[in-house]
Amino acid sequence: MREVAIAEVEHKLAEFLRLAKDEDIILTQQGKPVGVLVGFADENDWFEYQLEHSEPFLERIAESRAALRQGRGVRLEEAELEEE
Repeated sequence: MREVAIAEVEHKLAEFLRLAKDEDIILTQQGKPVGVLVGFADENDWFEYQLEHSEPFLERIAESRAALRQGRGVRLEEAELEEE
């Protein structure tokens, strides 16, 4: 991760967006972190970012894990795959 002052990013945004494809850029103001510039190399990176930050998706995962701990549901390893 790289740290960069917001004032510097304001003048070179396109350059930092290119750099953010390879590493997150920590934005600082008066030397303190205030944000993160995250770049995406392609649409798959964007899709994964959306999933990782989707509250409804994360809630469903938590509910499913809780159901498995309570003995409800079937683990993927135990499921029989249907052949077409």
